[in-house]
Amino acid sequence: MNTLAELLHALECDAAVPAAIESGAVLALPLPAARLPHAAHVLARSQAHLAGIVCEQRNGSFALRYPFWLPRGLPWLELVIDVAPGGTVPSISPRLFAADWHEREIEDLFGLIFSNHPFLGNFVLHDEVWPEQAFPMRHDFAFTDADGAPSPYQPQQMLQAEGAFLMPVGPVYGGVSEAGQFLLDTLGEEITHCQTRLFYKYRGIEKRAEGMVAADALLLVERMNGTNAFAHALAAAQAIERACDCSVPARAQTLRSFWAELERLRSHAATIAGLCKSTALAVPTSLAYQRVEELLRLSGRHAGHRYLFGLIAAGGLAFDLDDAAARELAAQAQAVARRLADLAEELLFDNSFIDRLEEVGVIDAKVARRYGLVGPVGRAAGHVSDLRREQPYAAYAECTPRVAQAAEGDNLARLRVFLDEAAESARLLPLLATQLPAGTVRGTCATRAGAGLGWTEAPAGASTCFARLDADGRIARLRLMPPAFANWHAYHLAAERFAFQDFPITLASFGLSMAEQDR
Repeated sequence: MNTLAELLHALECDAAVPAAIESGAVLALPLPAARLPHAAHVLARSQAHLAGIVCEQRNGSFALRYPFWLPRGLPWLELVIDVAPGGTVPSISPRLFAADWHEREIEDLFGLIFSNHPFLGNFVLHDEVWPEQAFPMRHDFAFTDADGAPSPYQPQQMLQAEGAFLMPVGPVYGGVSEAGQFLLDTLGEEITHCQTRLFYKYRGIEKRAEGMVAADALLLVERMNGTNAFAHALAAAQAIERACDCSVPARAQTLRSFWAELERLRSHAATIAGLCKSTALAVPTSLAYQRVEELLRLSGRHAGHRYLFGLIAAGGLAFDLDDAAARELAAQAQAVARRLADLAEELLFDNSFIDRLEEVGVIDAKVARRYGLVGPVGRAAGHVSDLRREQPYAAYAECTPRVAQAAEGDNLARLRVFLDEAAESARLLPLLATQLPAGTVRGTCATRAGAGLGWTEAPAGASTCFARLDADGRIARLRLMPPAFANWHAYHLAAERFAFQDFPITLASFGLSMAEQDR
C-alpha cells in the first residue's frame, strides 16, 4: 500500500482523503472499538510504526488515541476510540506486540481493561507499594487511595530444574544509576531467562503537568531524563504549538536542529564511554568521558546549561545564538568528534575489545520489527526508522541526515551505529550553523483550547508527545512516549542465551535510560 487512499481503503474507513495533506499533519480516524484489532493488523503490515497509546479521561468516559507514523512522507494516522465507563478495550498486542507495555501502563494508571491481554497488573505501580484499585491518572484520584494494603512481592523463578538458581541484579547500584532490576535465571554461566523489572520511582510527571502553563510544563518534561532533555522538550513544544496553531520562526527551527544534533553527539559519546567502562578498559573509558565533558562544557558555555535545560520555549527558543557563536560552537564540537573517532578507530582494532561485543547481545530484524524498536538499537538490527527523515520537523526537511544502519543486531553493530551517528551529527552542525536564517527565534502562541502531537528523533530514538490545552492555554493532558519505553521492552531477548559476564556490556550497548520509564 503506497498511497494514503489505499491504506484508508484497507482500514475500511469512510473518511475522504484530503486533497492535500502537508508533511507533518495528523489524520485522526475515529473507529468503533471492535474494529481496532483489524486496523492495527493492517497498519502493522503497512510498516506503520506505533508511537504509543494516549488515554484521555472525559468526565466519566475515556478516549484512546493510537498515533502511528508512516514512511514515504505520508501523514501520521491516529486511531481514536471511545470507551464507556466500565467498558473493556480489545487488546491489539496479539496483532501488534509493540502495544504490549502501553496497554499494561494504561491498565495500571487508569484502570482500563484490555481484553485478551495475557498479563496485566504489577507493572508501573508495583504491588508491594501500591494497592489494587488505585489509579493515579484518573481525575478523581486522591492520595488516600494509595493508603491501602499492598501485596507482597516475590521474584518468580522461571527456570525449574535441578541446579537452577535466580540471580537478581539491582534495583540498587553503585554510582549514579537509576533503580531497575533484572532477574536472571540460569543453570550455569548462561542466562536462560531475563526478567526486566523497572518503574521503581513513579514520578507522576504527566499528572503534575495538568493545569500548568506551557512554559512550566516544558521545564518539567526536560527533567524526565537529562541526557535527552532537549529532544523531549522539543517534542512537547511541538505538540503545544500544534494545539494552539503557533508558527515557529525559521531561525528557531534551524537552531532547534542545531542544538538537537549537539545533544545527540554528546549522548552518543556517553554511550560509547559506557561501553568502554563495561569492558573494563580504563584508559579508553577515561578518554571517552573526557570527550563527553568537553561537549558538556561547550553546551554550558553557549546555552547556559550543560544539558540544555531552559532553552526550548513554546513558539521557538528562549534565546538566540548569533551566527558567529554558532559557527564557533560547530567547529569546536567537530574537533571533539574527531578525537572521539580517533579513539573509536583504536577500539575497533583491539581484538580483545571486539571479541567481547561481536555476536553477543543479538537482536534480529524480526524481533526489532515485532517489538517496534527505535533509534540506534532498532537501526543496528536492520529496522531502519528515523523521524528526521520520515516525518521531518524543525530544519530536517532542508538538512536531511544520512541514517546509520547495520544488520547484525549485536553489541558491535550497535556500537558502530552510535559511532556513525555521532560522526553524522558532527557533519550536520557546521551545515546548520552556516544556514541560519535572519530573524527572531520566538513566535507568539495564542491562548486557546486544542490538541496536538509532537515528535523528535531523540538520541535514543523516537520521542513522541501528545498535548491537550484548555481554553486558558493550560495543560489538560500531557502524554510522554519516550524511546526507552519501546526499547526496554525487548532488552531481555538480547541478554538471554549469553553469559553472565556479557550482561553489563549488552546493557551498556542499548544506551537506554531508566529515568524515562519513571515518569
